[in-house]
Amino acid sequence: MIDIVSISKFFNGKVAVDQISLQAKEGEVLVLLGTSGCGKTTTLKMINRLIEPDKGQIFIAGKDIRERDIHDLRRQIGFVMQHAGLFPHYTVARNIAVVPELLKWEKKTISLRTAELLHKLNLGEEILQRYPHELSGGQQQRVGIARALIADSPILLMDEPFGALDNITKADIHAEFRSLEEIRSKTIILVTHDVSEAFELGQLICLMDKGKIVQIGTPKELLYRPANEFVANFFAENRLLLEYKVTTLQELQGITAIDPFISRYGFTLSTDLWHATQVLSMHTDAAQAYETLVGAFNNYRKQQVV
Repeated sequence: MIDIVSISKFFNGKVAVDQISLQAKEGEVLVLLGTSGCGKTTTLKMINRLIEPDKGQIFIAGKDIRERDIHDLRRQIGFVMQHAGLFPHYTVARNIAVVPELLKWEKKTISLRTAELLHKLNLGEEILQRYPHELSGGQQQRVGIARALIADSPILLMDEPFGALDNITKADIHAEFRSLEEIRSKTIILVTHDVSEAFELGQLICLMDKGKIVQIGTPKELLYRPANEFVANFFAENRLLLEYKVTTLQELQGITAIDPFISRYGFTLSTDLWHATQVLSMHTDAAQAYETLVGAFNNYRKQQVV
């Protein structure tokens, strides 16, 4: 668990982070969302002491991070950044092995764990002897994720990890990331300016502006219970898409019969409405089913909107 208590940071006399407090729990993805310059990356970097706060405290597992050896602290934190941050003169194999080698792992253990992660991230072992410049952007990011996960650190920090990828590659990596067993028990904080990404990956979203937290809540709370006009306007452009993504078939059960959709189209109760309507739109004989789901959603939405 990470507890951030009233931290502030100033650069050249100007406030970058202004007395923010938040908590990230084990098994949870907390997203720091906002436009460039709102303080989200500065906040993230204060957690692993790449930047030191001017005021306030940060606790990990109940202990002030300033009381810990900085190298020991960072070995307990996986870090993924935009453009992967791979060492250009290291092969893929050596990039992934950096932390396990510092921890004195046996070579066989490193090799087995590396192979396991490559498989889960849809990477072939033939890339192990390549260098970062020989990889595509998507391959580089997958290697960066493997490097952050290999030592099974309890905390994972991610700074715009998918920001440089095209939409198709990004969607693929999002799906792979969500399916990883390795993230289930970790405390994860992800920084992004991409609203759709925040809603896809985050259990909680912390919306920031001008160094302050404007609202913390679930994706659904930010959509249907905005704290103020700024929050409502921030999500206005993509609102309908976001509502489709946060609504599951289970939530429509009391409005329409869901079992026929599950048996015929292979959906589950956790299937979101966006995915379901995308699938139905590809079936020429599913026009009525599509209309039924959309109608059920419209009735459900009336119950949510204040």
